[in-house]
Amino acid sequence: MTKPDILYERAMATGPVVRIRRITAAGAAPVRAVIEVDRRAGSPRSSGGGGSPPPLMAVEGASEAEVTASLLPFAEEDSAVARLLAQRGAR
Repeated sequence: MTKPDILYERAMATGPVVRIRRITAAGAAPVRAVIEVDRRAGSPRSSGGGGSPPPLMAVEGASEAEVTASLLPFAEEDSAVARLLAQRGAR
């Protein structure tokens, strides 16, 4: 995963990092993006390059701005992320 694929990223109060990541190639249309929570962010295991966390939510839109705007309400608040994790059965 390269940094240009990351459309939004923030640390949660509990430590993990929530991000919105583009999963289509740069410049491709339509744009697909996902919300994911990286629980290993900042730990020694995070540098291993073991792939991406499973997506919690995915959207498709005409532009990066459109998909980011669609996912941002679910990624900005820890409580919204916790609900997505609970819906997915993640701990």
